[in-house]
Amino acid sequence: MPTHTHAYPAGATDPDGPALRKGAAAARARHAAGRVLAALGRSVAIIVPVFLVATFVTFALRSMSGLSPARIQLGENATPEAIGRVEAQWGLDRPFLAQYGDWFTGVLHGQLGTSWVNGADISTLIGLGLGVSLSVATFALVIGVVVGFGLGTLAALRRTTLVDRAITGFVTVISVMPAFVVGIVLVALFSVGVPLFPSAGYVPAEQGIGPWLSHITLPALALSFDVVADVARQLRAGLVAAYDENYVTGAVVRGLSPRRIFFSHVLRNGVGPALATLGQKFPALVGASVVTEWIFGLQGFGRFANDSAQAGDVPAVQGVLVVSIVLVVSFNLIVNLVLARVMPASQRGV
Repeated sequence: MPTHTHAYPAGATDPDGPALRKGAAAARARHAAGRVLAALGRSVAIIVPVFLVATFVTFALRSMSGLSPARIQLGENATPEAIGRVEAQWGLDRPFLAQYGDWFTGVLHGQLGTSWVNGADISTLIGLGLGVSLSVATFALVIGVVVGFGLGTLAALRRTTLVDRAITGFVTVISVMPAFVVGIVLVALFSVGVPLFPSAGYVPAEQGIGPWLSHITLPALALSFDVVADVARQLRAGLVAAYDENYVTGAVVRGLSPRRIFFSHVLRNGVGPALATLGQKFPALVGASVVTEWIFGLQGFGRFANDSAQAGDVPAVQGVLVVSIVLVVSFNLIVNLVLARVMPASQRGV
């Protein structure tokens, strides 16, 4: 049976070619969007129950702590009648679930309650400190990602060489250096010895990008060492493992350039552990920088949490925990979406 073929004059192109390529590109875009939406659905299905349970446990903190605003306002010698009046003013004489329902409704509207110590709005207090901590943590994360990815990639490309061993030794050393020790050294070097940066204080970005960056550079550097070390180690391990896979051997056999092999196959499959590390690091940078904030004279989120806990200000501590929960789940959601978009293995559900 004869077959029909289409012949085109020399130098001519298939008129259906551009349409086919556009259709294939659109199909790939729809497929990628579907993968991201599926990852979003899976993440939300996990995050919502976790958030509900975490907020319930957070609210139960007051009952478990045995603290009361009356003890803070009236002192330890207050009479039971006076304590009862103050607790009634705060609505603490109502059933536990009723209190939780009102508090959780306020949380959904961004209202975290009122401080027992000074009667100030907790959302406002946290917002002031969170802006400082987010500035420092974001800059520290940027430094950690840039330097960590650079060192991890170089170590993987030069694996088993002197360069690889030097980078591995360097990240091992900086990983065990406490942030407060690094902060003190940085102040001694770049604020006292060579006065390039201010030793303390904070200037909002609204007052100028230059002063803002100069005030957050040293604290961000102090916090970035741990991020650099973890990102570099995880990325190196992921890239080395990816280089040993069969698809890389196949790409070499097909004659693909080393650059294309690295970016199209190795990096996309090996970046997962490093990205997962970032999902844990950013919330930790925001909430675990109390000592660093003391060294650099910053009134940040971590310092506010520490002061609230020491004062027994339970609503403030509850607000800190809620914000920390939101930061953790939000950043992990972002990381999961990036993994679903970037990594072929995650797209297959591996």
